Amino acid sequence: MKKHLQNALTILVLAMAAATTAHAQSTKKELVQKLLQLQQPGLEGMARDLASRPAMQLMQAANNVLQNQVPPEKREALGKSVEADLKKYVDDATLVFRDRAIKLAPTTYGVTLEEKFNEDELKQLIAWFDSPVNRKFQTLGPEMQNAFVQKLVADASPLLDPKLQALQQKVRSTLGVPASSAPPGSAPAGKPAAK
Repeated sequence: MKKHLQNALTILVLAMAAATTAHAQSTKKELVQKLLQLQQPGLEGMARDLASRPAMQLMQAANNVLQNQVPPEKREALGKSVEADLKKYVDDATLVFRDRAIKLAPTTYGVTLEEKFNEDELKQLIAWFDSPVNRKFQTLGPEMQNAFVQKLVADASPLLDPKLQALQQKVRSTLGVPASSAPPGSAPAGKPAAK
């Protein structure tokens, strides 16, 4: 009888430990899910950026063609048509990237958060991401980044422009293009291509 009682107590202790572990894992999973929800605007921004990159490159190439190969009277109409097509692509691609990002986040970010952070750390992260200070910081992020990029380009351009001009001359020479005509996409550093 003692052996049965001892076995029953052992099973009870193991069951309680398993229940406690399961509850802790469940709580941790819930915390990770909350963090992923708080990070969703960042994932959506990343999706927009990924969708926009190829469209911006296509627009630059299209602008080059418009300026160099299309009669002036047709440029505006063709430019607007290309812009509309690119906008439609970006809108569609953004949705695809966003949906895929939200679906993949738990299997990438979520797994890492669950493995590398304990419950208390996850709670601290949630408190930070959900705080008014963080929201204010996130709101100001694009403005700060834009100001930084402008200053960076202004600061680096004097150092890079001579190198870029030398590279352009070398490319022209290699291609046998006269010095008066610039190769496609040859805007000086820090100066965006004409739109």
